[in-house]
Parts: sequence; structure tokens; C-alpha cells
Amino acid sequence: MRSFTHWRWHLDEVYVKINGEMHYLWRTVDQEGEVLESFSSKTRDKAAALTFMRKIMKRHGRVKAITIDGLRSYKAAMKEIGNAGKLEMGRWANNRVENSHLPFRRRERAMVRFRQMKTLQKFSSVHAAFHNHFNQDRHLISRETYKAQRSAALAEWQTFAA
Repeated sequence: MRSFTHWRWHLDEVYVKINGEMHYLWRTVDQEGEVLESFSSKTRDKAAALTFMRKIMKRHGRVKAITIDGLRSYKAAMKEIGNAGKLEMGRWANNRVENSHLPFRRRERAMVRFRQMKTLQKFSSVHAAFHNHFNQDRHLISRETYKAQRSAALAEWQTFAA
């Protein structure tokens, strides 16, 4: 995985209320829409961004380009790491990660919110793995191929769960 330096990452944070307090769920999505990493924190500052960036770079290596929104914490953290030249910003450039929040929000509403930050972190990592496993590019393949891939993914997931 580390040898794929042509990757493009999209970073974003989403707020989550836990017992009336604001917490932030930081997420990274690759160019294909798969969630690479999620990290929860109480703050939305340079230290939290730096912790998240170090965590993802340790696990997935270097990247060709990182697309962000206008949050200044990303710029400060990337400047400290030494990757400030890889940052990209644009008005709709970060839509891929913004759209990846939608399934998470749907499940969050169904669960009637979170009670602890540990539960948020655990749920977000498991939900990302589950969603990535079953996320097929339906618009790119035929129905027969889609159904075959979907049943293969379900069978593989059942062997993991057993």
C-alpha cells in the first residue's frame, strides 16, 4: 500500500455532538471514495490535525496530493510536517469526502446519536471498513457483474464475522 504514491487524499472533519458537547471526527478518503482513516478529537486545532496527519501518513505512507477545505489547521500541520506543497484547495474540490459523511450521518441518526467518544471512534472505524467493503461502483458496471460482486462481498464478510 505504501508504494502507491499517486494517491490523492481528501481530508475533512465533521462535528458530532456527544452528550451536548462538540467533538470532531476527522476523516480521510482516497480518490476512489474509500475511507482510509478516521480519528475523533475534542478540538479542531493544529495539534489535532497534526496527530491525525501523522497517524495516516504512518499507516499509508506519502501521497501525491491532499485536497482540503479552508481550515487553517491543515495548512499549519502540513507546514510542520513538510508537505505544504502538496495541499490543494478549491470550491468543490473536497466534495468526495463531504459525500462520504452521508452514510455515516444516516447511521448516526438511526442509532440516536453517540454517548461516548470511544463509541464514536469504534463505530466510525468499523462503519468505514464495512462501507468500503460493500461500496461498489454501481454506475460503472452491469447488473450481473454488480450482483456477483455484491454476493461475493457478502460471503467474504460472513467468513470474517464467523
